[in-house]
Amino acid sequence: MKNNIAPHSALGKRVIILALQLLLAIPLILILSQFHLGTIAWIFGGATASITVLQFSRLFYNYCPQPNRNARRFGLALVGITAGFASSHGNLAHITGSVPVFVVLTAFSMLCGTFIGYIYSRLSQINILTAMLATVPGGVGIMAAIAADYGKNVTIVALVQAIRVTSVVVLIPLVARASADNFLSVPTISSNRELFSFQADNIALLGLLLVLTGIGVYLAKLCKVPASDFIGAVVVAIAFNSTLNLLPFVDHIHFSPPRLIQLIGQLLLGITIGEYWGNNPNFGKKTIAYALMCVSLTLSAGAIATMLAMKLTSWDWLTCLLVTAPGGSAEMILVALGLNHNVEIVTAGHLVRLIAINSSLPLWIFLFRRLDGSLESVSK
Repeated sequence: MKNNIAPHSALGKRVIILALQLLLAIPLILILSQFHLGTIAWIFGGATASITVLQFSRLFYNYCPQPNRNARRFGLALVGITAGFASSHGNLAHITGSVPVFVVLTAFSMLCGTFIGYIYSRLSQINILTAMLATVPGGVGIMAAIAADYGKNVTIVALVQAIRVTSVVVLIPLVARASADNFLSVPTISSNRELFSFQADNIALLGLLLVLTGIGVYLAKLCKVPASDFIGAVVVAIAFNSTLNLLPFVDHIHFSPPRLIQLIGQLLLGITIGEYWGNNPNFGKKTIAYALMCVSLTLSAGAIATMLAMKLTSWDWLTCLLVTAPGGSAEMILVALGLNHNVEIVTAGHLVRLIAINSSLPLWIFLFRRLDGSLESVSK
């Protein structure tokens, strides 16, 4: 039975839910740090805390809030800031030369996603648009929101997307941990000195950065830039130091945000991943089996894309794996940040894919709706 909740009351409950998730996440992160998971433990801790709090809320208070989009947007912006500063130190000219490779890899991933979506649609007997929204690596929240707008099965879309994102977020760091020695050297819980060690003038610069990031994200939304929360933050972060140094009254600035920014971003993304799991109803075994099959095919396509990237570039296999991993984009960039491994290449690759997927979605939706209509008329 659904409760009629006033807007201000619902907002208060959502704030309480988020506060409980954050409080529970801290001891969970401390426990996970004992397994040498690196900074990715902040995502796992946030996800576990989120699922626990939501299940408790459902069982004892019959309250099931929708995933907190604002928390994910803020988390994406913080990850964008960290990725932007890390990328600003790299060889951007080299990245520009790799754009054709990114386009080829993105096209390959999209073709594979279309094929997998069609197979999923035929086997599970759901309409093609729902299947495509479930299988395209475009993000849980975005794909579920589009499914809701077009009256499609939101829970199926959220289920498959959540399994895919969770599988990638779990598997890729484990592979990286087993293969990259420096992964184990990245601390999960940084010391207080490392997290908060910046001077008073840097506090002012951090405040300015956050304000400019908010403006950049807002302008990106006005311009309808895909994944505006993330891309707007990346652009601001890349241009921050160089723009300030152009001012005549400013001495040379080499500002970097504290590590706490990255960790909070990871924590918030972990919480939103857990919320999609916590809000998914119980599904039948057949539905779960088809979803797992679909995700397995997507991961296999990602592995083939990794081999293709190794043929087309001189990148090492781990860089190719992080660039071609089927989302989430922000989470893969966080893994690259945690490894300190070619962050600028991984960021650029996922930005190209985010833009391509989100820009082509209107065409995809139009074509698949027409195809759904044609199949329905044939079946009648």
